[in-house]
Amino acid sequence: MVKVSFNSSLAQKDAKKEEEKSETLIIPEDKDPEDVIHIRHQSKTWCWCMCLGLALMLSGLVVGGAYLYRYIMYPEGEGVFFCGVKYREEDYMIPNAPNPSARLHEIEERIRILEEDQVELINVPVPEFADSDPADIVHDFHRRLTAYLDLSLNRCYVISLNTSIVMPPRDFLELLINIKAGTYLPQSYLIHEQMIVTDRIENVDQLGYFIYNLCRGKETYRLQRRDVIRGIQKREALNCHTIRHFENRFAVETVICEN
Repeated sequence: MVKVSFNSSLAQKDAKKEEEKSETLIIPEDKDPEDVIHIRHQSKTWCWCMCLGLALMLSGLVVGGAYLYRYIMYPEGEGVFFCGVKYREEDYMIPNAPNPSARLHEIEERIRILEEDQVELINVPVPEFADSDPADIVHDFHRRLTAYLDLSLNRCYVISLNTSIVMPPRDFLELLINIKAGTYLPQSYLIHEQMIVTDRIENVDQLGYFIYNLCRGKETYRLQRRDVIRGIQKREALNCHTIRHFENRFAVETVICEN
């Protein structure tokens, strides 16, 4: 006679599994099975909406960051000036002009002077003449460096500071205060300087805090000054871009060329 016995614990586990399966398959009588499927579709729609919202939020952060950069570099308030200078362009004489004022051009700039840091921050907006590019310029007297960010090319160029053209921060600040007060009008003439692009700078973090903030994430090149001989330079042989600006009693035309 053979006795057949069952393991009570296994039987209880099997019973529990069957109960769980039965519970997952039970649909309340007062609900339609299509309603359950509709809830799942709503959850997928909610996920897509959340992803779209996150994407819009990130794009807003990018745009807001650009405006924040502009606000930090050139905030409104004390030490910030928005002014212009009129100059006469001697190289392009207008024949039979009735008066000299017909040959005057104007450069407008937004300028911030950081006297304690010995730094000048200049923004040149889109000019009235088509042959010049908008730019951001940093003159760092502590590092003895100048950096140009050509906003049309989104490229940075760095060269040693030319103190014969760029006024020191304190003197430039006094000049701007006098211009704003109307007690001093800048001389209206234009000087020229030409620069050649040499090698690329890989580590802009070694150029100081202000130039690093200007040039980080952008192609940055070193410049070398070139003697300019009026009337015989051939700009068409080179790929050149012009930035006209002022940080003295006269306007400056900086021509940056690539071989």
